[in-house]
Amino acid sequence: MPVEIMYLVGLLVTIGIVFVVIKRPIYEAMFIAYLVMIVITGKYEKTLYYLLKTSTNTLFYAIVAFLVLAHIFGETNVVNSVINFILSIVGRIKGGAGYVSLIASTFMASLSGTGAGNVAATGVFTIPTMIKTGFPRFLAANVEMASSTMGCMIPPSGSILLAFAVLEGLYPGQYTLSTFWIVIWGIGIWFIVQRALTLIAFCKYYDVQPMPPEMIPSFKQTFKEGWKALLIPLVIFVPLFLDFKYNASFFTNRLGAAGAKSFSSCVILFTPGLAALYALIIARKDIPGGASLNNLFKMMKKAVKAIVPVSLTIFFAYSISFLYGDMNVGATMGKYIESMGMNTWQLALLIPFITALLGMIMPGSSQTAIFGAGLVGALAATGVNPLLAAAMLPAITGAMEGMTPPLALCMYTAMGISKSGLIETTKNCLVWVGIHFALSVVLLLGVLPILGM
Repeated sequence: MPVEIMYLVGLLVTIGIVFVVIKRPIYEAMFIAYLVMIVITGKYEKTLYYLLKTSTNTLFYAIVAFLVLAHIFGETNVVNSVINFILSIVGRIKGGAGYVSLIASTFMASLSGTGAGNVAATGVFTIPTMIKTGFPRFLAANVEMASSTMGCMIPPSGSILLAFAVLEGLYPGQYTLSTFWIVIWGIGIWFIVQRALTLIAFCKYYDVQPMPPEMIPSFKQTFKEGWKALLIPLVIFVPLFLDFKYNASFFTNRLGAAGAKSFSSCVILFTPGLAALYALIIARKDIPGGASLNNLFKMMKKAVKAIVPVSLTIFFAYSISFLYGDMNVGATMGKYIESMGMNTWQLALLIPFITALLGMIMPGSSQTAIFGAGLVGALAATGVNPLLAAAMLPAITGAMEGMTPPLALCMYTAMGISKSGLIETTKNCLVWVGIHFALSVVLLLGVLPILGM
């Protein structure tokens, strides 16, 4: 067995011992695992390098910014206005708030490209709404988690372009981006149906009922009183949409390719700040003591215990992924899998399982970049259509990122909003992960028809 594969085994064992056996916080387990990987790989001279590289990662700061935004929403009344408006529309539907989460969170995540960040951004609206309409807290957390993690596999997510780059690198000129996108949509439709059917089943199992008529707010009244708060989703959505829509034409032509890329990074960073500023302005009279600097400082002080642990976990996960990139772990793993001589069924089971494990500690984009060529090559060698194999990468890497316990960052973010318990949330999360895994295997085997194939 290649030594690079042993690195992965050592990483998972270290995290398991520190987190499960010694019962230390997950961010401590990630930090210790990072140090262990430095020792095992002998990259002592780069101990600080990978940490500094993570500290310049835009997505990391975007996730932290959205977590802060979620706390601000929770400390003001703006979120209540949005919740009441949603309830006035879906309160009469059994489990209606869950379908709002499924649609809205998937769509927003496809634009932002971040699962954990999107859980924080949209979860402050959808999770309290679901709880208020009768969802168990752990189910509300996992509905939002499962919806947000699906965004990276729905166009126009940037993960799709990364997956196409893998396909183009292996088979230059054989496939067009438009064809790839159609296949991506075909795969995405199946997962949307799967999420909806799972939600229906859980609503029936937990007997989630529509809200009593007397508890459903008046649509006219909630709109009149809270229309300013209803603009917050637009404040978040519009900058991301404009960047997606005009980045390749308007911004690139005026700023150049490098400038347009930097502009996109600025958009994802400044959007949560803009939304937070807007929320504080419209809710300034409702904040106890007013929106003074002293009160704002106290508000942020309360957020430290919730935000810092999650942020540190993500930080060290990125550092490990950069270390693995230097060690060519992905390419080695792909060659090793290919050399095992497994058939299509075996690979269709093994590869999603491997990416589910990697998703605990590695961003989906990093998985695709590091392991993508090896995974697609291994699947193609057993007869899987390369187009299908590459199009499935976002589903088995990005969508599984932060979704697989015990290191499910998206689940932890949702738990922080729903205030659900770890054990019951993890048990329910495993059901969502298991069904996603099963559907991934079925699609890789070509059992179900896929649009564009």
